[in-house]
Formats: sequence, C-alpha cells, structure tokens
Amino acid sequence: MGKKIKIEKKVLEENEKLAAAIRSKLKDKRILALNLVSSPGSGKTSLLEKTLGALKNKLNMGVIAGDVQTENDANRLIKAGGKIVRPLITGGACHLDARMVAQVLEEFELTNLDVLFIENVGNLVCPAGYDLGEDMKVVLISTTEGHDKPLKYPAMFRRSSVLVINKTDLLGLSDFDMDAVKKNAQGINPELKTFEISCRKEVGLDSWYNWLTGEVGRKKSVTR
Repeated sequence: MGKKIKIEKKVLEENEKLAAAIRSKLKDKRILALNLVSSPGSGKTSLLEKTLGALKNKLNMGVIAGDVQTENDANRLIKAGGKIVRPLITGGACHLDARMVAQVLEEFELTNLDVLFIENVGNLVCPAGYDLGEDMKVVLISTTEGHDKPLKYPAMFRRSSVLVINKTDLLGLSDFDMDAVKKNAQGINPELKTFEISCRKEVGLDSWYNWLTGEVGRKKSVTR
C-alpha cells in the first residue's frame, strides 16, 4: 500500500509541474482556460456547440475535445462552427492529464486566442484530482441525474468554480429537485456560480454567454 501511495504522489506531483507550465503559458497570452467536467451525457458537448455558434464572431475560441475512444465530439464541434478544435483520445483512460493537454496544445496558435475550452472525459471522479492548467473547472449536471450528485462527488464540486445545470426543459419528468441540488452544491462550495440552462430549448444561455465574455474581458485586462 505504501508503494502505491508513493507512485500516485509522484504522478500527481509531475502533473502539477506540467499544469503550472501550461497555466503560465496561457496567462502570458491572456487566454481564459476552462476545464469542463461532468458525468457522461450531461451536456458538455451541447453547451460547447451552442457557445461556439453564438460567440464565433465575438471570441476566438479553441477546444480540446477529450474522449475515451472516438472523435465524435470533436466532429460535432467543428460542424457547429468551431474553427480551432483538436481531439484528444485517451485510449481508455478515464480522465485527461496535463501531459496530454500540453502535447495537444502544441498544435494551437495561441497568439489570437481568447478562450480555451478543455472538454474532459465524462467522469466526476478521476478528473477532480488532475489540474490541467485551467483558470477554473466548470462542472455540469443535468436534471436527468440525481439532485444528490454534489453529495456523491464532493471533490469535484469543491474544486469547481461554476456549476451549470442543464436540461431544465425536462424538469418535472423525474424526481430531480432544483432547490435541493443547489443547496447540496452550495453546502460543499458556497462560492459556486450557478447557471440553469436548457441547451435543447436554448433557455438561460444568454447569462452563460455574458458571463463568459465578461471573464474573457477580465483576463485580457490583467497586467502581465
């Protein structure tokens, strides 16, 4: 058991060093980096599709689309209007790590980029422990999941800065309780900023877009 802990610690320490290098590079270019995390099917790709389509004339956006086996999500995002989309196939790994991100990031021209989205693998456990050099984690859940998700996966919600609750158009079709999920999430992380949206019905997305453009503006205004 001691050897296993030692190896895991070494892996995480190396990841932290690489993540710090990524963060420094993106900070120097004043690029906002968001790490999108969720369970499978919560709507990360759908949110990115809507965002790329709505803000393509306002922001220069890059996407690293993580997936276990396919490039399906990357292809969806390109079709939605994504001009700078790179797939990152883990080959079975349940999360992205800083080494993977650093390798793909070499394919990006960072000079004119405003925001980098890192779409992580659908998983609320493993990605919580890996810094990818992002400014913040954005955790998505949907109303088709249980409102106890924050209680079941507290590390992810504790380390995230933004909570997006998707599929509000399906409220009432299950026992999902909006007030309960927000209470559970805020109990773990009182600083969480929350958005209630429906990608399918395009409800609540303007608030997300306004927040995103505001964060990009703040990043651009920071003195090097």
